[in-house]
Amino acid sequence: MNLGNGHGDATASELLRAQAHIWNHIYSFINSMCLNCAIELGIPDLIHNHGRPMTLLELVSALHIQPTKAHCIHRLMRTLVHSGFFEVRDIEEADRQTGYALTCVSRLLVKHNPLSLVPLALFALKPFSTGQWLSAWLGDGEDVHSSTFEMAHGVPAWDAWRNPKANCLFNEVMASDSSLIAKAVVDTCGGVFEGLSSVVDVGGGTGTMGKAITEAFPHLECTVFDQPHVVDGLVGSERLKFVGGDMFVEISPADAIILKWILHDWSDEKCIEILKRCKEAVSGRGKFGKVIMIDMVVGNQTEDHTSTQTQLFFDMLMMVTFNGKERDEKEWKKLFVDAGFSGYKIVSHLGLRSLIEIYP
Repeated sequence: MNLGNGHGDATASELLRAQAHIWNHIYSFINSMCLNCAIELGIPDLIHNHGRPMTLLELVSALHIQPTKAHCIHRLMRTLVHSGFFEVRDIEEADRQTGYALTCVSRLLVKHNPLSLVPLALFALKPFSTGQWLSAWLGDGEDVHSSTFEMAHGVPAWDAWRNPKANCLFNEVMASDSSLIAKAVVDTCGGVFEGLSSVVDVGGGTGTMGKAITEAFPHLECTVFDQPHVVDGLVGSERLKFVGGDMFVEISPADAIILKWILHDWSDEKCIEILKRCKEAVSGRGKFGKVIMIDMVVGNQTEDHTSTQTQLFFDMLMMVTFNGKERDEKEWKKLFVDAGFSGYKIVSHLGLRSLIEIYP
């Protein structure tokens, strides 16, 4: 499929690779953020003083991290391992235990090493204030549901972005992404809409995804469902409607619910709430009822180091901004089961993201 519109002869696959390349460079600061956090928490020193690789449990205990945030240490270390600062080694082969070990790089981050680069790192990384807030947040047990962003700015990100300027920019960002991903879905995954007559695009913003779907599939009616302040004043068409509401309360019924890049913003508990509302919306639609989710499946491109790195960048970004996360297939499956769904199928990869059909 030639996407046109100024893209020359680029295919959807080529454009998605280009998008991933840009994302990787936009979010490369997360490597610095994670490095700053590791130094502030003293992780290299703890592993050095331990005298052998440290298990996750040993590391969390030594850091005095709040138990509810232990999973965040795993995610932090996963990114740092991928970036070459630490490595995972076998400790007890019989017990299949693994632990984090220093590399040649992280030995230079041990504070008492005569060649230590810690002073330089702490001086140079001062602009990465999120990393400093992250180390404080990991040890703060007052509110396990708050994010690093909220600690730094005093309000949740969603509230901070409600002002007209930020809201307009956010909608432009989402519309731009939807333009590309919609074309890719139509090009490579169009069969997912076979047999459907109605879809609801939850969190569909200004309707970019919905418009592309109704244009490509004349038999479909699409409802764009988002918060009232997002859809107020937006004009639809005969087959495209805008409805304001709260996805945690009730979602308009349809043959299929679309969740494009929604669930990664939320904790597991909130995701289960959203998925349950989706299940209620499609349960009466017979064999056609399903949820169509577009989100990252971490590790789905193990052969591509850079793609995995970008996924891990996004995981850390979701953690510090929303207290959300990017999930691997095992974590997604658990959410689907906990929300009462009977099965799922990963249909295809959309660059760094995947399309997943979830069945009630």
